[in-house]
Amino acid sequence: MADIIQLLPDSVANQIAAGEVVQRPASAVKELVENAIDADSSAVHVIIKDAGKTLIQVIDNGKGMSASDARMCFERHATSKLKKSEDLFYILTKGFRGEALASIAAIAQVEMRTRQRGEDLGTRIEVEATKFKLSEPDQCAEGTNIMVKNLFFNVPARRYFLKSDAIEFKHIIEEIQRIALTHPDIEFKLTHNGAEVFNYPKAPLRQRIVHVLGSKYNEKLVPVEEDTDIVGVTGFVGKPEASKKTRGEQFIFVNNRFIKSTYLNHSIVGAFDQLLGDGHFPLYLIYLEIDPAQIDINIHPTKTEIKFQDERAIYAILHAAVKRALGRHNISPTLDFNQEVSISIDPMRKDIPIREPQIAVNPHYNPFETKPKRESLVQGWFDNKQQVRKGWEELMEISRMVENTEIPVSESVDKLFEIDEDVIPMQWNRQYLLVPMEDTMLLVDQQRAHRKVLFERYTHLIEKGQGNIQQLLFPEVLELNASDFALMQSMLDDIRALGFDIEEFGGHSFQLLGIPADANVSDAEKLMEEFLEQLKNEQSALHYKGREKLAWAMASSSSIRYGQMLTLPEMKDLLQRLMACKQPQFVQGNKPVYVRITLDQIGQQFK
Repeated sequence: MADIIQLLPDSVANQIAAGEVVQRPASAVKELVENAIDADSSAVHVIIKDAGKTLIQVIDNGKGMSASDARMCFERHATSKLKKSEDLFYILTKGFRGEALASIAAIAQVEMRTRQRGEDLGTRIEVEATKFKLSEPDQCAEGTNIMVKNLFFNVPARRYFLKSDAIEFKHIIEEIQRIALTHPDIEFKLTHNGAEVFNYPKAPLRQRIVHVLGSKYNEKLVPVEEDTDIVGVTGFVGKPEASKKTRGEQFIFVNNRFIKSTYLNHSIVGAFDQLLGDGHFPLYLIYLEIDPAQIDINIHPTKTEIKFQDERAIYAILHAAVKRALGRHNISPTLDFNQEVSISIDPMRKDIPIREPQIAVNPHYNPFETKPKRESLVQGWFDNKQQVRKGWEELMEISRMVENTEIPVSESVDKLFEIDEDVIPMQWNRQYLLVPMEDTMLLVDQQRAHRKVLFERYTHLIEKGQGNIQQLLFPEVLELNASDFALMQSMLDDIRALGFDIEEFGGHSFQLLGIPADANVSDAEKLMEEFLEQLKNEQSALHYKGREKLAWAMASSSSIRYGQMLTLPEMKDLLQRLMACKQPQFVQGNKPVYVRITLDQIGQQFK
């Protein structure tokens, strides 16, 4: 029988490796910029065309390469970072696997010019699909200039799975920003399609953070610092007012390398216990310095996951460091055992005499007096069309009776129910609407209902291309970071179709002149911020694509919230608008907007 096992050709093996290392254009950018950092560069310029699909160019002023090194760097497992196996357990550089350039060259057309410091001539290399096309001396600048053209040109299936240019470019910005946050001593510049996106000069760490995240964060950063024999902790956490409903602005760096760790994230978030509102996540940028021999960073091709030798100790130290930082800045209550036990008097009020507190007593109170009789359940529910909460105990008893009953959801997409004039809906727990009908009671989730109504409305507005606008009395300027600005810029026409009157205002800012006419908010800037957060990170919107995702983000950010009191006219209006939707039963993820409880189901509970 013939042998069937054979070695893969280098071209195939390199494409397999490329699938692990280069998942999208941002992956290639990350590898190339990290190589520039390892080359002792003090300035890195990244030039992008078409979100990296047409061109990725990285120019650095590092130490450059010799002619032989320039050719060798495109071979698999070729690296200057490792000499022996023991070096794997003491890694201080960014790149070390020796696969990045070989993987990139397997799926793109690569041109590189490089010259060592002090040399008169450099080298020019051209590689296409792992094959060398050119290698010759070149009169180029010191450092390295590498161009990656037509990424995935020979793997069209990979191109098919790429997202829109806006999304892919957003990932590129994030990768460069993560590196910039760990190297404030290096200048970083990014250009996309001929326009400068950002230019970060050399700066102290706090100033670099403000450059990356935006000037509004300057007063919201709380320094964190802790030095132990196990790990050194530095960085910043955000004050509670800097928290958001998404996890976008959370960074953990280990030895100047960005990592993802659910375990350490839990440690930091736990330090904010009782300081944040429900569903809010803190801002943090934490830098850990640890002996490289105590960690393993070679467990994933992207090098964003790390194994710690003593993870529990790091968890405890990190939690305590953040907790102490918050307490030191009077953000969380602390006990100061060094303070004298005495009454502290405000020096500005020292001339005001101290008065003895007075206790008021009602001499006519009789604890044995019979309590007044309870009013009727129906009487007093509505007063001047304002809902008054009475008799909810009885309604809650009904809900308990049916809580273990399987409640069917209507599958019909026809007209589901009508709100007659004599039907009075009620609000339960400021979360659900109870709608009694002839033989059925509807339980409507008020937030989902409003989101559904707004989603269909905003989808229609985007398709129509024109939404009604309520002009702001005083225009507001929105200062964004580079990533958010690029995302907004790419969707500006559709955002205007939603009803926003918005225009670019220089730098990374927009001027907001008007908002959608039916937006139920008083703070236009807050609406815009929540809309952006929903657009970037709303996981529940993954079901939607393109303009639908935009419409869902807007509906989510401007809909009514749980806990919001509704008047009787507001409840009826919401129900009528829900009834007019094309598919009112479900929102994203097939989550029900309402359920029905029949009279038979309630009767069964009473046997």
